[in-house]
Amino acid sequence: MVNNATAATRIMVCNCQKTMEIDGQKLGAALGQDGPMSVHTELCRGGLDAFRKAAVSGENVHVACTQEAPLFLEVAEGLEAKGAFGFNNIRENAGWSEAGAKALPKMAALLAEAGHQPQMAPSLSLESNGVCLVIGAGQHVLDAAAQLAGRLSPIAVMSDPLDAIPPSEARFPIFKGKTRSANGVLGRFNVVIEGYAAALPSSRGELSFEAGGVRQEVACDLILDLSGGPALFTGHGRRDGYVAVDAGDPAAVARALFEISDMVGEFEKPRYIAYDAGICAHARSGQVGCTNCLDVCPLGAIQPAGDKVAIDPAICGGCGNCASVCPTGAASYVLPYRGDLVQRMQIILQTYAKAGGKRPVLLAHDGKHGTEMISAMARFGRGLPGNVIPISLNSVLMLGHDAMAAALALGAGRLVVLAPPQHPEELTAIEQQGALANAILAALGYGDTRVAVIVERDPDAVETALHESEPLAAMAAHGLLAAGSKREVARSVFALLHEDAPNKPELIELPAGAPYGRIKVNVEGCTLCLACVGACPANALRDNPDKPQLSFVEAACVQCGVCVATCPEKVITLEPRYNFKSEALAPDVIKTEEPFHCVSCGKAFGAKSSIERIVDKLRGHSMFQSEEQLKLIQMCDNCRVVTLANSGNDPFAKGARPKMRTTDDYLAEQKAADAKGRKPDDFLG
Repeated sequence: MVNNATAATRIMVCNCQKTMEIDGQKLGAALGQDGPMSVHTELCRGGLDAFRKAAVSGENVHVACTQEAPLFLEVAEGLEAKGAFGFNNIRENAGWSEAGAKALPKMAALLAEAGHQPQMAPSLSLESNGVCLVIGAGQHVLDAAAQLAGRLSPIAVMSDPLDAIPPSEARFPIFKGKTRSANGVLGRFNVVIEGYAAALPSSRGELSFEAGGVRQEVACDLILDLSGGPALFTGHGRRDGYVAVDAGDPAAVARALFEISDMVGEFEKPRYIAYDAGICAHARSGQVGCTNCLDVCPLGAIQPAGDKVAIDPAICGGCGNCASVCPTGAASYVLPYRGDLVQRMQIILQTYAKAGGKRPVLLAHDGKHGTEMISAMARFGRGLPGNVIPISLNSVLMLGHDAMAAALALGAGRLVVLAPPQHPEELTAIEQQGALANAILAALGYGDTRVAVIVERDPDAVETALHESEPLAAMAAHGLLAAGSKREVARSVFALLHEDAPNKPELIELPAGAPYGRIKVNVEGCTLCLACVGACPANALRDNPDKPQLSFVEAACVQCGVCVATCPEKVITLEPRYNFKSEALAPDVIKTEEPFHCVSCGKAFGAKSSIERIVDKLRGHSMFQSEEQLKLIQMCDNCRVVTLANSGNDPFAKGARPKMRTTDDYLAEQKAADAKGRKPDDFLG
């Protein structure tokens, strides 16, 4: 099968043995087709011939069913299919619902979105040769290693032999030792073990080990942790190639053995995050400002690297927390890219509206927890409300306030984020981003419930929350091109929302930590040293090459606080707010002064008040007793150097160069010594 992205796409729809109501005429019209869409009754059974004909037609084929996707692909394998195959779910997502009879606009929206071709994310290659370190205590370790020996190359390391029985066949090496630390990723782990000693081949009734034991660093590709202790890695041990389970749970051990036994060979892992160090606001000159990504990364994939940060794609699990909280967009999510996400939402909402849908609600969910919740609601409950349109993401935690607001500017009445509850401590970022979006929307008069985050394990609770949520008036739909940086897209979105808002405030106060705002400067205390200008990573603070001046561009400020940390006079504070005024885009002069002119050449340099203040403070100092010495402070750099060099007090001046002694000098001394009967050494002192 060839992935032919340029070929036409044939959409095949099935009502799943009449368990859904689908009007082919209306669905075809909603999708812009010339005629009605064929609606099959059991495409995966009696209708397979129709699928076979479509598969060999040369067109791409999209089947509105995910349950039977393996069957369709198996059938296509035996055919000379030239097109690509795609699948999506209109059954649990739309048709299987108490609102199924009115779900056609949603079906059309889901089918239209499925035709979007996203930009592919880059990938990272990881290679595992199958060397697996099995750690724990007792017989559990030997049993697990023995089961892995057929597919992997296990190394058993026991913290305590306990009840372990020496194996009759040495199929894998056995050691004793306590695991102290580990680092690395799939294919290149390094584990530090104390008291590392090999099992003696003469072990009879119980395992015996070599005497002594050493501190050893063991390299391996995989780690199976049966110790039951704290995970070797941050983020609950969630690292590719590391599997930790309770040795006392046979079912969990069986699942772990099944999972890790396939981790051999070469693997392609997405590079979830694109990082632009040029706009990172982490630090400048050692002064730390923004630590948002460092604070929210659950796996420790992000580490400080001087004024920037370093993101290890091999460790990154793709949660997207860093991208959601990054104020500049230096860390951005690529699965999907920002532009693809906006385009998908736009396709969904435009198609839904064209098909007659009202008050659309976007439900962002992931492919695991979210899909399971939706399936459970569809099979055992009321299903999704007719106006709730699911949009599947690799991780919902990548959604920032900018993407949330974009969904509303595109015409969604509400955005609901169905977040996975497994690690609630990792949901702080998505909740803060939702709160920030709601704060701005509430100030504009749209209410503070336009963005909702649901964290639930119970599908009944999710269903109740969706069905009983307060109906909201639809938002005006705008076309939106997600071009430019994260902040540029956000400002475009907020401008559109402001244009139609019931309230049109020019300024909105925001909570601390928001990525928008201005700085306050105590002008009297500012010396115009301009240290803040050199430190500002966002170019929000600027100088003037012609005179001492400090200006500020509010739209560029990310409230990182580097300027606050850098200011030697400590006269800068942050004020989080959102400014809709056009003046926020232009430099605003905070302080300006007349320049001081060099008393020697007349060149302008420095601020007049600063130079005069320094002269007053140093007058009478031991190094500045005379007016001539004080004039050095009142000179530009060039004149100061020239004056010092000509004064005779140049601190860099050296003494007179000694006369070079030559061979002739030594020969003359030798001749004089011979004439007087003295030794040549007498002249060397």
